[in-house]
Amino acid sequence: MADPIIRSWHDHLAHEKRRSEHTRRAYIATAERFCTFLSRHRGGAVDAAMLRSLEAADLRAYLAARRGEGLGNASAARELSALRTFLRFVGGSETSVPALRGPRVKKGLPRPVAPHEALGLAQEVEDNARQSWTGARDFALLLLLYGAGLRIGEALGLTGAALPLGETLRVTGKRGKTRVVPILPAVATAVERYVAACPWPIARETPLFLGARGGPLQPGVVRANVRAARRAMGLPERTTPHALRHSFATHLLAGGADLRSLQELLGHASLASTQVYTGVDAAYLLDVYRSAHPRA
Repeated sequence: MADPIIRSWHDHLAHEKRRSEHTRRAYIATAERFCTFLSRHRGGAVDAAMLRSLEAADLRAYLAARRGEGLGNASAARELSALRTFLRFVGGSETSVPALRGPRVKKGLPRPVAPHEALGLAQEVEDNARQSWTGARDFALLLLLYGAGLRIGEALGLTGAALPLGETLRVTGKRGKTRVVPILPAVATAVERYVAACPWPIARETPLFLGARGGPLQPGVVRANVRAARRAMGLPERTTPHALRHSFATHLLAGGADLRSLQELLGHASLASTQVYTGVDAAYLLDVYRSAHPRA
């Protein structure tokens, strides 16, 4: 197997590309599946020479096998993107990657959460907490996601150095890119309340949001708490921590924010990533119209 190549690629993703742990795990899993497939499909050991000799038919055969396992178009497109990155690393150039058009993926629009639902969700999570301080923690965290448009990984990456929160906060996002986001007074107050209740010391170099035993809070814990709260409130499954970030963007756009400003606040590398919210805004306003207009 191509274990040394995959290990080298992992180091490249971690240290040179500075990809997140989640991205690294997904990319490495795809590369390992692909190499296992190639050992059967091509026969023999998978090495750099074999990977450099691949043709579009080899990638097509792999995707066909994965589709046979139930992989959808969106997931197949993500795997193909990961494989292109992997093969470009092995071959050393773009020309070393076989040309293959990816499956068509219908661009889905993120669904926003209404403002009262966002606040109600945070309150429900706090009410369901086993300890008052973890409830205050989760309430502050969810308000930060909705009030500042942070990704959950960005919020959990904050340290005590961010304290005390002022009117703005410097956030490190994807690929180490930093941006400055405004902090609402209600968000700052919620964080202060959590810090005051936290039984563990929060130093400048330690995570701001701590788990029940004093270690870093894990995103899975937050998602599980939100999942339980949304079921209790009868909210749809789309109501996730990341949906709060979508809601932040949608509500700002509805309030008159321009796309360039929104791009900066969200930390998008490309304006194309932000433009999807123009469609979200129209859909959101249509939902409001249908629910509020007496003739709708």
